[in-house]
Amino acid sequence: MEQAEWTKLTVRASREDLDVVTAVMGMLDNGLMIEDYSDFPFETGMYGDLVDESIKNADPTKIAVSIFVAREKNLTEYIAFLRERFAFAGIGWEYECEGLREEDWAESWKRYYHPIPLGNVTIVPAWQDYRAKDGETVVLMDPGMAFGAGTHETTRLAVLLIEETLAGGETVLDVGTGSGILAIVSKKLGASLVRGYDIDPVAVRVARENAEANGVENVTFGTSDLLASVETPEGGYDLAVANIVADVLLRMAPDLPTHLAPGARLICSGIIEARLPELRAGMTAAGFTEEKIISENDWYALRFVLAQNGGKK
Repeated sequence: MEQAEWTKLTVRASREDLDVVTAVMGMLDNGLMIEDYSDFPFETGMYGDLVDESIKNADPTKIAVSIFVAREKNLTEYIAFLRERFAFAGIGWEYECEGLREEDWAESWKRYYHPIPLGNVTIVPAWQDYRAKDGETVVLMDPGMAFGAGTHETTRLAVLLIEETLAGGETVLDVGTGSGILAIVSKKLGASLVRGYDIDPVAVRVARENAEANGVENVTFGTSDLLASVETPEGGYDLAVANIVADVLLRMAPDLPTHLAPGARLICSGIIEARLPELRAGMTAAGFTEEKIISENDWYALRFVLAQNGGKK
C-alpha cells in the first residue's frame, strides 16, 4: 500500500495527561488537532442531532491529539520519538495512523533513509552498501522502532557536539540511548568505554544489535529509568549525553554530578527555545556552566561543563 501525501498520526491518552501529550506532540509539529470533550454537556442533550454520534459517544476522560506527517518524513522515527518521551514521562498512551498500514511502516520509510553526513561522521542505513571516504567515520544504523536514525534534528545536533567534544580515551554515559546511535558514535570517535541506558527494553535490544553490527567493543547497554540503574566507573564519566526533553533533563540534573568526573562535559539535546531559560537555570543550580549552544530549525543542543569540585557548593 502506498503512503498518502500526509499521514494523520493520532495519540490517545488520559485527560489528565493532556498537557504532556500536547507538549511532546508539539515538538514534532505545531499544527495540533486536539479532541477533548471533558467539558461537553453530554447529559443535557441540548445539541440534539447537530452533534456527530462519535462525539456523543466519546469518553470525556480521554483525549486525542493528532498531527499530519508529510510523506517524505520518517514516520517510524516519529513513533519512536513519542514512545521514548512518553515512557520517560510515565504515561500510558496509544496511537493510530491514517494513510499507511502499520505493517508497512518499517519498510516504506526506508526509501527516504539515505546516508547522512554530520561533520566527519556519516550515518549509513545498515542495509545499504557504502564505501567510506578517507578520514570518514561510518556508523551503520537500523533503528527499527527505537529513536535515533540520524534523521531528526535533535540526533544530528548531538552527534555534531560529540564529534567536537571527544579527544579520545574518554568514558561516556548515554542516557535515553534509543537506537544506540550516540553511544556508537562516541565509541567510534575514540571513547574508551561507553554505557547507554534506556527505559524501553525494545530500545536496549535494538541498541545492542546496532553495536554488534558496527563491531564496537566496550559499549554496553542496559535498562534504566534515567539514572536509577546506571553503573558508574571509578572517578565518574568524562562525558554524558542525553537527547531527551527539558522536563526529563531537569528531573535528573541534581543527580548527574554524582556520576560525572569533575570538569566533565554534558551534552543536552531535544530542547525547544521556550525551555532554554529553565534548562539553563536547572543546570547552573546543579553545578554546570554552559559552554556552547547550536540549533537546527526549532531545536537546540547545549554543552555544559561540570565544576571542578563536582558541583559541590
